[in-house]
Amino acid sequence: MINMNKHGNSPLPVGTITITIEQLADAIAERVGLVIPLSVALWDSGACAAFMVVSMNHFRQYVAALPGFPQAIRLPKTDGKTGQPRWKAREVIEWTDKFQERRVA
Repeated sequence: MINMNKHGNSPLPVGTITITIEQLADAIAERVGLVIPLSVALWDSGACAAFMVVSMNHFRQYVAALPGFPQAIRLPKTDGKTGQPRWKAREVIEWTDKFQERRVA
């Protein structure tokens, strides 16, 4: 249990609030939202474009079409068709890292 007054100071009195660590963790998680690690995250065109600091149109027309760019993942839909393309974030990051300029000594 954590005991704090409403000003966040520890020596209790002044309108004491008592919560469990689990309640605090839940409250923090609610404010922060779900955080998916880059190692397993899927990015849509907008996320890829934002990461590369290019327009979504530029990403779709020129970057995603490049031969060495990672293959898209298209998840199935209930109507039997496939959804919008997604890419593994880690593969996109690894692909862009290949183009980093190297300093010459």
